Amino acid sequence: MKYAIISGSSRHESQSIKIAKYIETEIKASKNETYLFSLADNPLPLWDEGLFGPSDKWKAVWTPVSEQFKSADAFVFVVPEWHGAVPSAVRNVLQIATHNEFGHKPALIVAVSAAVGGAYPISELRMAGYKNNRLCYIPEQMIIRNVGKTFNGPTMESDDDAYLRTRMTYSLKVLDQYAKALKPIRESGVIDHKTYPNGM
Repeated sequence: MKYAIISGSSRHESQSIKIAKYIETEIKASKNETYLFSLADNPLPLWDEGLFGPSDKWKAVWTPVSEQFKSADAFVFVVPEWHGAVPSAVRNVLQIATHNEFGHKPALIVAVSAAVGGAYPISELRMAGYKNNRLCYIPEQMIIRNVGKTFNGPTMESDDDAYLRTRMTYSLKVLDQYAKALKPIRESGVIDHKTYPNGM
């Protein structure tokens, strides 16, 4: 199985990329393939109609990412809470990607907060951002509060850190089962994006 991990912070050396790399290591330890895509420095331009092509700009920046996403069986979104919302770079990815990349594939949301927040990105992503691309958020989710005090190397620093690490392992196991379960649906022939390209 292949897992695409999206680190949603546009900051360099962010807490989000720290968590994303931890997740990547854990997935690889399970003998699965990973693709880590960091939104640091906003590597994708804002959505525009050139995406529908032909556009040399979009071909250069999106095609390599798109191919990686298409070959993924599941996704992990590591999303910081900025001003009570999902960062614009994450929303941009959800607008750029279509059912070709995300369609009927499971995704685990991992929200990150420097303090005691983190719930708003969960609500926002579950409310919107999947309608047309058909991404399937699984019921399990992670909220990592006080992220600076957790996932800092091999030594667990507190009971909270220990709990979050074991909960992360559990969440990734659940995601793995969803990845296996949804693959036959995509291969069943039932999915008809030509007739029904957009959600309702």
